[in-house]
Amino acid sequence: MASRNIYEQTFDEDVQEDEQNDCPECDGRVTTNAHETVCEDCGLILDDEQIDHGPEWREFEGEETTQRRTGAPNTVARHDHGIGSEIGWKKDSQGRTLSGKKRRHLGRLRREHTRAKIGTKANRNLLSGMVEIRRMTAALGFTESLRNQACQLFRTAQREDVLRGRSIEAIASGCLYAACRLNEYPRTFEEIATVSKLNEGKVRMGYKVLNRELELPVPPAGPEQYLPQIASETEVSNETERQARMLLEDALGDTVAKSCNPAGAAAGALYVAGQETGELLTQAEIADAAGVSKVTVRERYREVEATST
Repeated sequence: MASRNIYEQTFDEDVQEDEQNDCPECDGRVTTNAHETVCEDCGLILDDEQIDHGPEWREFEGEETTQRRTGAPNTVARHDHGIGSEIGWKKDSQGRTLSGKKRRHLGRLRREHTRAKIGTKANRNLLSGMVEIRRMTAALGFTESLRNQACQLFRTAQREDVLRGRSIEAIASGCLYAACRLNEYPRTFEEIATVSKLNEGKVRMGYKVLNRELELPVPPAGPEQYLPQIASETEVSNETERQARMLLEDALGDTVAKSCNPAGAAAGALYVAGQETGELLTQAEIADAAGVSKVTVRERYREVEATST
C-alpha cells in the first residue's frame, strides 16, 4: 500500500515536488524536503543531505571575507544557555554610527530587555550562580567540561529547591568541588576557598548540603589521586613520585589508606619516598603543598614507614 494512502497529506513548506516527478523503481511521486529526496509510494531515497545544516561562515587567511550568520553554541554555563539576544550600542548592523536620538532609544530598549531577560528571582539567582562558577573555574584553570558539569549541577540544585534559604556563593562553590570529586579530579576545600568569596567552612557546608540533598554518586578520594598535585607543587622527580605511589599501594587496607585526610597520606608517602631517593624535602614544604599541617605529615609518614618495613 502506498504511504500517501496511510498518512494524512498536509502542506509542508520544506517539501517541494521534484520536477521529474517519477521514481526510477515504481514511477511514483518524488518529493524533496530539507533533508532528502524520497519516493512517497515505495519509500526509495534518491538523495539526502542536500542542505548543509552546519554553521555558515567562511574564513580566508589575510582577507576580511568572513560571513557568519550563526550565534554562539548552546552552553549550560549561562543562565539562558547562550542563546539570548543582545541589543547593540553605537552602530547598526551595517557598521554605521547611530544618531544620539537613536542611541537613547536603544538604551531604553536595552534596559527593558535586560529586565525581561532576568526579571524573575529564579533567573537572577541562576545568573549569579553561573557567573560565580565561571569566575572560579577561570581562576583555577579548570577545563570547560568540568565547568559545564558544575553549572549543570547548580541548575539541578535550583530545580530541587536546594537554594532556598542558603547562600548562592556557598552552593556554587560546593558544585565546583563536587564536580571535581565526580571526575576524580580532587581539590581541597582550601583550594576552592582561595578563589571563592567564602571561607573554607562555608565551602564545605555547601558541598555537604548538595551531597545530602541530591545524593551525589561521589566516589571516595584515595591518597593516590592527590599525589600528582603534591608532586608537582614540590617539583620532585618522576622517580620519587613512582616510589611514593608504590608505598601507597603497599599501604592499601592499612590505616594509611583509611586515614581521615587522603592528602595527608599522600604527603607522608612522598616524604618517605624523597628520603629513599635522595630528594630530601622538609615537612613544611610538603605540608604547604598538600594543604595539611606538619603534624599530619609526621603521623602519616611514620605509618607509611611502618607498613613498608
